[in-house]
Amino acid sequence: MTDAVIVVALLLVAASATAAVAVRDPVRQSLVLAVLGVVLAVLFTVLQAPDVGLSQPPLGSALTPLLLLLTVRKVKRRGRRGRGGKESDA
Repeated sequence: MTDAVIVVALLLVAASATAAVAVRDPVRQSLVLAVLGVVLAVLFTVLQAPDVGLSQPPLGSALTPLLLLLTVRKVKRRGRRGRGGKESDA
């Protein structure tokens, strides 16, 4: 029973990690990364590592995608400012 659960969790991790790499849009990629964090938390819990399973959701599912979204937003805003004919700060 537990081997089947571990295999299913590993397949979910492989599928979500592949989806995170295959998606080209950074916003969608960060959402898939959040799903990957949740799936990894489930895998860690199944593998009886509850300390890692409890720390994974806030970091891997919330903080990392949020930082990625904020970075993409900042880069897009800086790119628009540079193309408008004005000199950019960088």
